[in-house]
Amino acid sequence: MSNDVYRLHPVAAIISSVKALKSMILPVAIIVITNGFNFSFNYRSEYFFETVLLFGVWGVAAILALVGGLVKWRTFVYWFEEGELRVTYGLFVKKKRYIPFERIQSLNYHEGIFHRIFGLVKVQVETAGNKGGKPEVELTAIRKDAADVIEQEMRRAKTQIAQPFAVEQSPEQIEGVSIPVIYHMSMRDLLVLATTSGGIGVVLSGLVAVVSQFSDIIPYEEVFHELADFAKVGAFLVALTVMFALIVAWFISVIITLVNYYDYTVRIEDEKLMITKGLLEKKRITLPLNRIQAIRIVENPLRQLFGFATVIVESAGGNGEKAGDKKIALFPLIKKRDSVETLVQLFPEMNWHPTLTRAPKRARPFFYRIDFLWLVPIMGACSYFFYPYGLLSLVFIPLTLLLGIWQHRTAGYMLDGKQLTMQYRIFSRITLFMEKKRIQSMESSQTYFQKRKQVMSIKATVMSGMSGVTGHVPSVEQQDAEAILSWFEH
Repeated sequence: MSNDVYRLHPVAAIISSVKALKSMILPVAIIVITNGFNFSFNYRSEYFFETVLLFGVWGVAAILALVGGLVKWRTFVYWFEEGELRVTYGLFVKKKRYIPFERIQSLNYHEGIFHRIFGLVKVQVETAGNKGGKPEVELTAIRKDAADVIEQEMRRAKTQIAQPFAVEQSPEQIEGVSIPVIYHMSMRDLLVLATTSGGIGVVLSGLVAVVSQFSDIIPYEEVFHELADFAKVGAFLVALTVMFALIVAWFISVIITLVNYYDYTVRIEDEKLMITKGLLEKKRITLPLNRIQAIRIVENPLRQLFGFATVIVESAGGNGEKAGDKKIALFPLIKKRDSVETLVQLFPEMNWHPTLTRAPKRARPFFYRIDFLWLVPIMGACSYFFYPYGLLSLVFIPLTLLLGIWQHRTAGYMLDGKQLTMQYRIFSRITLFMEKKRIQSMESSQTYFQKRKQVMSIKATVMSGMSGVTGHVPSVEQQDAEAILSWFEH
């Protein structure tokens, strides 16, 4: 092992300071806007004290952020010793962290704008004991060759533990190993993913959240009256305006998807999946195969029509994503038959061609009966306040019936040895593949009306991040649900 001591790149001080300053921008902007931009540096002005107080506090905070970034960069050092990655940092309180290489699950790389300008990378060290989804150690900015050294030391340590008498590989030999690519998203697939994604809802909710921050200065009553007068001009103009807003939101969601999933590639090495993606911020996520708890194949109606699907893996942690978010789109967009062929190679012990037991015909009413309860007041309000156009809301009745029939035909399950497969849908068809040893809990429920029809709903939960992910098949045969519960019992 090397006894050399390494430091972060000086850019790490800038990145840490900018990160701290960025968190101050929104509160300051809200204060400035809600105050009506009434600020003045003229000591005779009534707003002079407020201006000095606001910008004085912000200036002190900015200086502290800059000093904090410099201190973190100057005090942070790491080195390799006795099969461990050792880190010390802190000015007044010195903290040390020793991480054995065999405990490291993954090294995740992130390349932001500052990183890419200077040829740097942020490295997140993930272990099985991560708490709250946070990495064990984060190296804010180091050179790529320094990141390669960490990976080489980790591989060398693990190789020596697995094969004590094996010949040690040189760094050149390690770097020369080609990592096989099992999936790469083409530009055509990326465009299809962007145009058929559900990101428009995220964009609209984000716009609503931003507008809500300015509720004190936006005259909503006047705006509402203006819109009411505008609505009197004609429903066509209102519909045209709404359509334009939706198109703009859809276009923004397309751009966001293109930036996030650009050059999406999946490789496999040493029983680990390595995912790289991103245009402005390039990321590399490492996902150990033994931490995958379940796999979902998701097909929204449009993609299902053309034979496309999204494959999502549920991980117990250590994948470099945000805290609590352990859902990784392994294949964001892929032909379903191609996804099954690849999954067979990755997990040959599982059955990827399930023969499902469907919900009985007598269970069909349970798939759409409840929906009428919340649809009736909505349709009544629309018909009354927006007559005669509100009568169009009655079309929800046949649509709800058709959706219930569709959900009934989708619902099913399969038991195959130590594997449970569930299929269900709300709008998108979801097929959830789970191994018995990964299932955390199993739950059944039965209402009075279900009992009369001798049907029962079943749920299975696997660990995923901070909580879990649950698959459910509603209203299957009662004896089938009891058989699933018996199968799960130890």
